[in-house]
Parts: sequence; structure tokens; C-alpha cells
Amino acid sequence: MKPRFSSAVVLFLAAMLPPAAYAQAYPARAVRVIVVFPPGGSNDVVARIVFQKMGELMGQQFVIDNRGGAAGTIGAAVVAQSPADGYTLMVQSTTHVANAHMYKKLPYDTLGDFIGITPLARQVGMLAVHPSLPVKTVKDLIALAKKRPGEIVYGSAGYGSYVHLTWELLKSMTGANLIHVPFKGGGPSTTALISGETQVTIATIGSLFTHLKSNRVRPIAVTSDKRTAQFPNVPTIAETVPGYEFTAWVGSFVPKGTPRPIVDKLNAELKKAVNDSDVASKLTAQTLDPMHMTPEEFAARLKSDYDKYGKLIKAIGAKVE
Repeated sequence: MKPRFSSAVVLFLAAMLPPAAYAQAYPARAVRVIVVFPPGGSNDVVARIVFQKMGELMGQQFVIDNRGGAAGTIGAAVVAQSPADGYTLMVQSTTHVANAHMYKKLPYDTLGDFIGITPLARQVGMLAVHPSLPVKTVKDLIALAKKRPGEIVYGSAGYGSYVHLTWELLKSMTGANLIHVPFKGGGPSTTALISGETQVTIATIGSLFTHLKSNRVRPIAVTSDKRTAQFPNVPTIAETVPGYEFTAWVGSFVPKGTPRPIVDKLNAELKKAVNDSDVASKLTAQTLDPMHMTPEEFAARLKSDYDKYGKLIKAIGAKVE
């Protein structure tokens, strides 16, 4: 007769394993990947493409769990309070560092309660309008917004989101006065644009991609400093507003305290995933550039972006109480 062990004994024996051996056995079961925005946005697109490959590489399922709301802070709080055992990951964008400056109080420490594993993809935004809006260029939009101040409505993925801040930067550089309507993510924001509930957005191209192809939205310009390979005929905002540039990333995180061997293993496997030709082509098709860093490089980028977003948010006076 085989001896039986209680779950407590099993956990105790696992804890006695040296870190390297524990990481070698990881993952022994399915891993939850919390995407802090609703389905349909670029964070969700990146997570589903990359972690499907991770499942193949690591022999366990990586289950996507969308926890949208409050510009990602609801999902981030769930991750911060989860066990630091490698079985709960977070996918979040640069909005993560912006939230630290947008919200008066958060239920977690933005830099202290998470370990950044690596960025997964670079995001480029696109300024797009509902076909009914009589503008075809950035110059047209600025002129119309100044002619009709406070009448044109633009949607974003939430206060402090990448989409919101791209607009705030553009407004501060042009003096255009538009009305901001925040949604719970890029997907709902794009849906509002298609339905005509809003008239303008700057969304990540991945969020807009299928709607651009079906002509349900009209592309006006991109937020990168150079035109994208996928849309070479769409100008940059900087061609009209010199000096404008705003790109971001989608990254992966674990709770603080996660053993370093597990962080390193996830980093190495994610590097394989984003470098996989099929994954890379799927991301690129959505105008999402595959991206990888070491945990140390990502930590430096997080601190740099934390400072950059802090200065912008302070300058524009944006705040969520």
C-alpha cells in the first residue's frame, strides 16, 4: 500500500527543496495570467498570443483571467495579494507606472509589490476618428476642436491609461479642447468609437486593427516618431505637431517575493516565446513589436517611465481621487 501524505506535508517538503530544484519543477500545474484590462485591447491580444506559446514551451496551461477596471488597478491589486509562487502572473502596460501618479491612494506599492519579468511588446498608438467626423488629418482635427471647444468627445481606456495620457500630451501641445470619457479598457473604448458614442480616440493599433481593415474607423496619425511599416501611408502626429512622440509597452509581472529562479525561468521562456517566428509575426501583424529585457533592464525601464509619467501627469494636472 502506497503511503499517503497530507497537503500540508507536501507543501512542507516542497519548501525544503533548494530554490534551483523548485524552479526546475516549475510549473507543476496551470498558471493564472491576470490581464488587468477587458478582452479586446492590446494587453489582452499580447497575453493570448504570447502565453499560448508559453503553454507549449513549459508544458502547462497559462490561463488568461481578465480583471478589468480602474485603469488596471483592480487586477493589479489581485496580483499584489496573490501568493509569490509563480502561479499568478500579471500582464499590464505602462499604465501601471502612470497609475502611481494618477491615483491619490492605491492598495499596493507600484514599484515595490511587483517584480517585472520582461516587457513583451512595444505599443504604438493611432489617432482614429468615427467616419462621420469631418476630419482627415491632425490639422483638421485640431482646427475643428478649436472651432467647437468642448464638443468633440474622445474615449480612453481609463484615467491614467496610455490612451488617456497620449491625448493629454496632444491637448497640452496644441491647445485643443476635447471632452474625455474614460472606459474600462481599450476594447470598450474602441466599441464606443465604432458605435458613434465617441468621435475620436488614440488607441493602440492592436485594439483598432480589425476595425481599420473594415473601414469602421478612419486612421488619422500614429504616435510613434516614425511611420509604421504596416501603415506607411498614415502620417505621424509629429509631422503636424513637432516633437510629439508617445509609445509604450505591455509587460509581465509577478508578486514581490517570487523566487528568483522562477523569475529567471519565466524570463528565459518568455524570451523564446516572443522570439518565436509565429508569435513575432502575429504580434507584428497587430503592429505590436516583440520586446524582451532582463529583469534588471526592465526594473531600470520601470523606474525611468515612473519618473517620466510622473512629470507629465504633474504638468497636465491629471488626477483621479
